[in-house]
Amino acid sequence: MENVTAMRQEQAADEARSFEQAFSVVRQFRGARRPASRAMERCELCSSELQPDHPHLVELVSHQLVCACDACAMLFDGREKSKYKRVPRRIECLSDFALSDGQWESLCIPIELAFFVRSSIEGRTIALYPSPAGAVESSLTLGAWDTIAECNPRVRLLQWDVEGLLVNRVGRPGTPGSAEYYIAPIDECYKLAGLIRCHWKGLSGGTEVWAEVSNFFDRLRAASVRDSEGRDA
Repeated sequence: MENVTAMRQEQAADEARSFEQAFSVVRQFRGARRPASRAMERCELCSSELQPDHPHLVELVSHQLVCACDACAMLFDGREKSKYKRVPRRIECLSDFALSDGQWESLCIPIELAFFVRSSIEGRTIALYPSPAGAVESSLTLGAWDTIAECNPRVRLLQWDVEGLLVNRVGRPGTPGSAEYYIAPIDECYKLAGLIRCHWKGLSGGTEVWAEVSNFFDRLRAASVRDSEGRDA
């Protein structure tokens, strides 16, 4: 048993050394191209400058997003046993998603926006909603989620940690009561939470924040594919 434990520790150390060596190569390559005069957002792994539309990684234990350059993000493509996972970019609109008012009320979410993510660390689905304080976790019973998943098998295929089921029950302007459901990259979900935190005013949020939310979903809708165009729902 001690030999097996020692072998696993050595394998983990070898993997850490290989990643550090890869990062060192990226840092050296990027360092020669880094201008000194401009302050720009930088890769949190190798410090290279980033384009506005750069990849993100998720740090699994803390659920924190990490900004990365293309070279560093590629190191985590398809890796399951790692500190980080790369966030995908595909956005999928679930046109036939079924969620009744009763099911929504059972979730005890105080706003008509939420996202759900499967956490590999906790081994369960977490429900979060945007608020003036940022993303807030809501208590989600296993029974409530299982009921939703039984009606919508597609959500069982959510990629752990990096994709979220994003629910918009606020509706589109001019179409009261309409709801939208997306499989979205987790950075888009947190982007919505950050948007509300930055623009919320007073008790109801104010007109500015809801205009920003509308613009966010206009962009998301334009960038999404229908569920029939990709993976089966």
